[in-house]
Amino acid sequence: MSEAPAFENLPPRLDLIAPADLDDAQRALYAAITGGPRASQAGTVPIVDESGRLLGPFAVMLLTPAVGDAVQQVGAKIRFATALTARERELAILAVAGVLRSDFERLAHEPAALRAGLTRAQVNAVLSGQVPGGLDGDEPLIGRLAQVMTADRTLADEDYEAGLAALGQGRLAELTWLVGYYSALALALSVFRPHLPESFTAAHEPDAG
Repeated sequence: MSEAPAFENLPPRLDLIAPADLDDAQRALYAAITGGPRASQAGTVPIVDESGRLLGPFAVMLLTPAVGDAVQQVGAKIRFATALTARERELAILAVAGVLRSDFERLAHEPAALRAGLTRAQVNAVLSGQVPGGLDGDEPLIGRLAQVMTADRTLADEDYEAGLAALGQGRLAELTWLVGYYSALALALSVFRPHLPESFTAAHEPDAG
């Protein structure tokens, strides 16, 4: 079985904020994130730690609640209101995480990818910048296009035409927005490096499960 790549483990810059310490605007954003559509997948893609503090990009969103709310709404639409299947979506997210070496995105979405039916070997391959074998339908193309868009910030004409022919304009646009959204989250995470509780990292070890 292929091994997952070792990502950087840099010291955190941003402490997580306890729910009791949130101001009114932050509290409203907290409620929108934890009580929205993501709540149904809280056990798969983590939102808060054991103390109820928002994790990862959600912790960064609290710094500017008005902008953070707009960003989280876009993310909710990308995760829950697109024509991409769960496998296609998680494959593309891990492709972004692999290219950008985003620890949180990797740790947060590995369990979701496995639950969607991807194997550990496939997850490790995409995190290593490869297109895994054994994928179905449009999944190999989606994985490859997500990697190319993340790395090159565009698609060459032949890749665009291949994506258009297989996915149609709508699904190709959804994939493009997904890559852009998770790339933006990876940037925010890289700049602010929110604290990752040990309980979170221990529960999502690359070789677990």
